[in-house]
Amino acid sequence: MALNIDRLAAADEFIADTYLDGGVLPGFSWAVLHDGDMVHVSHLNYEPDSIFRIYSMTKPITSVGMLRLIEQGHCRLNDPVHKWLPGWEDLRVYVSGSQKSMATTAAERPMTVRDLLTHTGGLTYGWMETNPVDAVYRDREIGSRSVPLDETCARLAEVPLLFSPGTGWQYSISTDVIGHLIELISGQALDEYLADHILAPLNMADTAFWVDDAKAARLVPNTALADQSPFGIPDDPVPSGIGDLVIVDDNNAQSEFRSRPAMLSGGGGLTSTLADYARFCQMVLNGGELEGARILGAQTVSFAGLNHLPGGGTLADLGPPISSETNNDGMGFGLGFSVVVDPVANGVIQSVGNLAWGGAASTLFWIDPAERLAVVGMTQVMPSWSTNLRDELRQIVYSCL
Repeated sequence: MALNIDRLAAADEFIADTYLDGGVLPGFSWAVLHDGDMVHVSHLNYEPDSIFRIYSMTKPITSVGMLRLIEQGHCRLNDPVHKWLPGWEDLRVYVSGSQKSMATTAAERPMTVRDLLTHTGGLTYGWMETNPVDAVYRDREIGSRSVPLDETCARLAEVPLLFSPGTGWQYSISTDVIGHLIELISGQALDEYLADHILAPLNMADTAFWVDDAKAARLVPNTALADQSPFGIPDDPVPSGIGDLVIVDDNNAQSEFRSRPAMLSGGGGLTSTLADYARFCQMVLNGGELEGARILGAQTVSFAGLNHLPGGGTLADLGPPISSETNNDGMGFGLGFSVVVDPVANGVIQSVGNLAWGGAASTLFWIDPAERLAVVGMTQVMPSWSTNLRDELRQIVYSCL
């Protein structure tokens, strides 16, 4: 379909009136890609070259890194994780009990690479605070940027799974494990591998695991609603001067994003710009290629965008109720992306096959192969579920088709 570009101006007005003037967001940069062109871009309260912490929007990039290795025959989706991490061969599953005393049982089958890519392996996140297993994650600092990937994976092997691999869905640290498998299989550190095989070929020059001194001024402050965010709020937070938002991370030398972290988090560690991430989305939309740089085969991209959840289920069918930016009804999961399988059940105007994800600081993207459309949005507010912007933006953009 054709896209009415003039009508997209209404989205800028909506964002400014609803989110910026009311102090809900400090700013919003966003872009619309259609038929291979960037047809709309706005930087509301941000500079065009601003650098953002994209957190879980790192996951699709890392997943693409693993898909490259699969294409090259270095591993298979159904390979067991213990092929590279021997300590993962005899994983246990939580049955009952407390953090200090757990009853467990043997996993029904080994965890596979596919389980990691789809978050169906039984892993979790420590910040969720919903069960005794994630309490162990917090106690052992599993997921901390100060704990290297190899040590993180060693600690994970000692903690029970929430469920046997392939029997449920739980958003998790799985993609960080994928990052370590990339290191073990490729022989490169994760940052080097992603730079060599994805970021440099796509000319994503401002995407990295930390921001160096030369670019520090471009890293915008990260903010949060202190009474809603489960993430690290300082003991004495500094008001941002914008609504009820407080500053949780700045661009000073003490920021955890200003120096190389011990843990290169393939699940949430990258910083990026609107322009860089738009190039990644355009590559996916093009079937794995951008401006002569072939990152993945077109069939691999198509396959990754299928619903890989057990039995063709949805996140609502297989996963526990969790705080989420969008409705999980009608939402499946592919190899690194969520995928819409039933827009009617999801309740938002969009296409079957939409690929998407977002970040903890409210960054967002979606890719619609059917309409040759992609949208990327950048801001810095935690938690990401404090607004309905993702769904609202979809409704506005699709009204322009």
